[in-house]
Amino acid sequence: MKIYTKTFNELSIEELYQILQLRSEVFVVEQDCVYQDVDGKDQKALHVFGEKDGRIVAYTRCFAPGLYFSEAAIGRVVVKESQRKFGLGHEIMKESVRAISEYYQTETIALSAQTYLVKFYQEHSFEPVGDEYLEDGIPHIKMIRSSI
Repeated sequence: MKIYTKTFNELSIEELYQILQLRSEVFVVEQDCVYQDVDGKDQKALHVFGEKDGRIVAYTRCFAPGLYFSEAAIGRVVVKESQRKFGLGHEIMKESVRAISEYYQTETIALSAQTYLVKFYQEHSFEPVGDEYLEDGIPHIKMIRSSI
């Protein structure tokens, strides 16, 4: 997988289309969750995505401190279902952490994790903080990664 990091204005129309298609495929259709994915935050985000054979198969969006949480943040972590057995989620998370460090000069990162994925994020040094909550009808918990 080849990984790219781009601002919203650097994305091609095709890249943006594939990103939105992947997010909808997983978060809306696969997870059967009706919510507003196109939320007006993409323009402020850094987009980290992985391509295989010309198709986007993994993605995150990253935010500077204060735009989503008070800390820098990673959101919309997604891997195409057919590609999950190859460790691409770990690759895209490592690159997202690196991108935040480079672009935003911080090691402290927050995310809103679906609770069934807590162990996955703990493998990337994120730790749960606070109580579980519902986000779009799905149990989540805030997790923080401090400098290590």
